[in-house]
Amino acid sequence: MQEIYRLLIINPGSTSTKIAIYDNEKPVFEETLRHSNDELAPYAAIYDQYEFRKNVILDTLNAKGINITKLSAVVGRGGLLKPMEGGTYVVNEAMLKDLKVGVMGQHASNLGGIIAHEIASSLHIPAYIVDPVVVDELEDVARISGMPEIPRVSIVHALNQKAVARRAAKDLGKAYDEVNLIVAHMGGGISVGAHKKGRIAEVNNALDGEGPMSPERAGTLPVGSLVKLCFSGKYTLDEMKKKIVGKGGLVAHLGTNDGREVVKRIEAGDKHAELIYYAMAYQVAKEIGSCAAVLEGKVDAICLTGGLAYDKLLTGWIKEKVEFISKVLVYPGEDEMIALAQGGLRILRKEEEAREYKA
Repeated sequence: MQEIYRLLIINPGSTSTKIAIYDNEKPVFEETLRHSNDELAPYAAIYDQYEFRKNVILDTLNAKGINITKLSAVVGRGGLLKPMEGGTYVVNEAMLKDLKVGVMGQHASNLGGIIAHEIASSLHIPAYIVDPVVVDELEDVARISGMPEIPRVSIVHALNQKAVARRAAKDLGKAYDEVNLIVAHMGGGISVGAHKKGRIAEVNNALDGEGPMSPERAGTLPVGSLVKLCFSGKYTLDEMKKKIVGKGGLVAHLGTNDGREVVKRIEAGDKHAELIYYAMAYQVAKEIGSCAAVLEGKVDAICLTGGLAYDKLLTGWIKEKVEFISKVLVYPGEDEMIALAQGGLRILRKEEEAREYKA
C-alpha cells in the first residue's frame, strides 16, 4: 500500500496567496486568500509581509479544522533567486538570505520559500521550493548573442514547463530524461523551450522581448526600428519597458489581453482580429521550429500548454504548421499547485534527491 504524504502548498502572488493541502496527488483543500491594498499598505518591502501572510495561512487552516502537525512537508513557490538548474530544492539558510534581500529582484513569490520554512521549521519537517522562474539550463552556445554586452538569459515558465514535460514523457511511456520535447507555454507571456533529455537547453526570454508576441508582450522586434523609437524622444524608459511587457502583443494591436475576447471578435467577422491572432500562432510555430533545429529534428513530442491552450482555434493553427516535426500533445491550463506538490513528492518518495541552493 502506498504511503500517504500530506503536503501544504503555498503560492504567493502580489495581492493573494494560494494555499492547498494535498494527500499525495489528491487535493483535499484549496483556497485563494485575498489581501487588500489596505492590508498590505503598512509593509514597505515584500519581505515585511511574510509574518502577516503566514498568520493568515495558519488562521485559515485552523478555521478549516486542518491539523498541521500531520504534515509531511511544506512546499513554497520559488522566487527570484540566482540562476539554478531545475528540480526541487530544500529551503536552506543561503536561500533564505537571498530571498529576504531580493538578490535578483523583489517579487511576492520570494515569500513562498520564506513562509514554507517558517511553518515547516516549527513542525520539524522539510520545506522545499520547485522549479522557480530563474531555472537556467541553457547550453553555452545558447547564451551567445550578437553583442557580447548582452548575453541571452533564461527566463521561463519553468514550473509548468517542467511539469508538462514530465507528464508528456510519462504519456509516452518514458522518463523525462529519456526524451526530447518542445514545450510551448502560452499565457500572458509565451515561452517555448527545447527540453533535451531532462534539461531546458534552449528557451526564449519570455519576459524581456524575445520570441513570439503574446497577449501582453511584444516578443522579438526589429532591433533597428526599436532603437530609433527609444531615441525618438516620444517615450520615457519606463514607457518603452511597458510597450515591451504589459502593453505589447494583443494589447497593442487589439486593446485586450483576453484570448476569449479575441475569438469572439473573430467569430463576429473581425478580420483584423483574426490576422493578429493568427500572427501570434504563426510566431509560436516559428519558435517551435527553431527548437526543433536545436534538437536536430529528434523530437519525441510537441506540447502546448498554458491558458491559451484551451483555445482550439489557436492550437489548431499551430498544429497545422508543426505536426510535420512530431506529434502534438495539448495540456491546457497551468496547475501550479499540483506541480509544486509533485515536486515535493518526488523527494519524499526518494524518486529524486533534493538539491542544495548555493549563494
